[in-house]
Amino acid sequence: MKLTKSFNRSLWAFHFNSGSCNGCEIEIVAAITPRYDPERFGIKLVGSPRHADLLIVTGPVVKKMRDRLLRVYEQVPDPKVVMCVGVCGSSGGPFYDSYNLDGPVDDVIPVDVYVPGCPPRPEAIIYGVVRAQEKLERLEGERA
Repeated sequence: MKLTKSFNRSLWAFHFNSGSCNGCEIEIVAAITPRYDPERFGIKLVGSPRHADLLIVTGPVVKKMRDRLLRVYEQVPDPKVVMCVGVCGSSGGPFYDSYNLDGPVDDVIPVDVYVPGCPPRPEAIIYGVVRAQEKLERLEGERA
């Protein structure tokens, strides 16, 4: 992956698990290790959605997590970008049509970037974050 464009600022991300099997979480942790070193691009995980520019959501939305996901989404300041990681968040995956499933993430909140896979590779997650950064720069350009 070649990055030719310099970013205006660092991208801070908040991760939200809406009911996944933890496969995507393991790959997100692998993506932030020194092997891939996303901090050299300014990508950093933060502990509060109030400090984030990017909301990373994994897993399908189960009924008990719907309100929590909406609350976290509203806490991320504008302009914000939402990235859905894994096939479970995009379509429900193996949990499709389950009794406790409220649907994929885009049934609850708008999603800007999808990263497919079960689970996706760390390279794919970083590529998705770069696409989210580009989307955020376009949003900020429209506001200016």
